[in-house]
Amino acid sequence: MSVDTTTESAPAPKKGTNILLGLTLLGLLLFLWLLLGVSTNAFWTPNNISNLLRQGAMTAILAVGQTFVIITAGIDLSVGAIVGFTSVIVAWLLQAGVPLWLSIILTLLIGVAIGAFHGFGIVRMGLPPFIITLATLTSLRGIGLLITNGATISISHEGFTNFSRADFLGVPSLFWMVILVAIPAFVFLHLSRWGRYLFAVGSNKEAARLSGVNVDRTIYLAYILSATCAAFVGLLLASRIGIGNATQAEGWELQAIASSVIGGTSLFGAVGSVHGPLLGAFILATINNGANLLNINSFWQRIITGLLIIVIVYFDQLRRRGSR
Repeated sequence: MSVDTTTESAPAPKKGTNILLGLTLLGLLLFLWLLLGVSTNAFWTPNNISNLLRQGAMTAILAVGQTFVIITAGIDLSVGAIVGFTSVIVAWLLQAGVPLWLSIILTLLIGVAIGAFHGFGIVRMGLPPFIITLATLTSLRGIGLLITNGATISISHEGFTNFSRADFLGVPSLFWMVILVAIPAFVFLHLSRWGRYLFAVGSNKEAARLSGVNVDRTIYLAYILSATCAAFVGLLLASRIGIGNATQAEGWELQAIASSVIGGTSLFGAVGSVHGPLLGAFILATINNGANLLNINSFWQRIITGLLIIVIVYFDQLRRRGSR
């Protein structure tokens, strides 16, 4: 007779720590906004704020999906390639006359299938997450280029392309999509047993298995959620730029990982939240936006991002050593 001890073995991160981190990140974001507001007259203009929210929105959604995977002590390097590939798929479907609603559903299902493939590679084939997702990254770029013959596919569906340019209650529609993703993601990660399972797997797979957690199913779920978020971003990107292009979103996987890590997600697993990566994404978007407004060399943007990651991972290591 087995006893389900999942609740004891897989506690969620302390609420006090999450709240403190969230307030710290929010304070940093507000400080950057105030600093840029003083440094340049263009920052607080409605057009710039709208652009900033649009720029950060897609990275934020990718970061949420990436966080599910990192909490299990995994990694998903394919999300940028999935974004580019699914932008090609939805453009191709719309060009072929497939109804918009069906094109969206089929594109999202492709994301689900890619995530399931990653889970299969990790669970059944025993491949490291780094290898299977890296292989998908290169393969999807190639498949997308084969489908388009190295060109782009224009999207003529005005209802689809107008969505990303529209506002609702004065807020860009792309930012509303962040909220649409963040609320169920928060409920899933912090208020459901499946969220506790993710933390349990990231903490100790064998202990989680002995506690009654279906580790294989949990890994499948994490990678499916990550790939589905990436497919959703592919739809949003296609809507925003009006084309499908397999080379789009190059390097976005690193932005997603960086946003998640800056938001407090531990690369060692078992530590993470939903609000942290969202704030991390908009901190990066603010840095990039401010650098452009101040005419700072774009190379400095990457240097600042890299330094932030080093500092945060270093303090995460100190925290882990102190908790032993």
